[in-house]
Amino acid sequence: MQTESTRRRLRELILDGSYPAGSRLAEVEVAETLGVSRTPVREAFRALTADGLLSTAGRGVQVVRLAAEELAQVYRVRAALEALTAELAAERQRAGRLAPAELADVAELADRTHRATADGRLTEGVRLNREFHRRVAELAANPVALHTLDRLWDQIQVSTLRSLRAPDRTDLVDAQHRELLAAITAGDPAAAADAARRHVLDTCAADRLTD
Repeated sequence: MQTESTRRRLRELILDGSYPAGSRLAEVEVAETLGVSRTPVREAFRALTADGLLSTAGRGVQVVRLAAEELAQVYRVRAALEALTAELAAERQRAGRLAPAELADVAELADRTHRATADGRLTEGVRLNREFHRRVAELAANPVALHTLDRLWDQIQVSTLRSLRAPDRTDLVDAQHRELLAAITAGDPAAAADAARRHVLDTCAADRLTD
């Protein structure tokens, strides 16, 4: 499946900043970079445009770059969805449907995220932070919400990567992660939803200040 492989590899290059937000992509250049023909690149462009990572620009495409207001709108939707997935995860925990090992895995991710950001390993911290939030969403067992969140996370990551800097709220982020995990572990859906929503909206405020 060369088309899928090309889409996946191009997506990775976009998310790690190799193709930064706002940059124009040409089929020939990308095909040479990936060592494939133009056909799978063209299909990858279409797929990633449908996913919201690319947008049409004349006869070509460019990496999405959300303006401050657009970014705020995406964050508000993300906040609502993460509140939902946190609530569902807590409900599953209360019903005895989450294994202790699943929660332990999320706690370990919180530890690794905090260590990476505190040590200034920013790119790794971004990756681990997203992995932490995705793992929480997976606990909800709602594939529709997870798929939608993946698309929103992609847009946010690309749009904020250019302003990546040494964190000045590392301890707050870690505390909010712990609060969210504690509410899920306690099987408290309302507290989990509230913790998730507040955390995402706080992150939105911080990212907009660096836009």
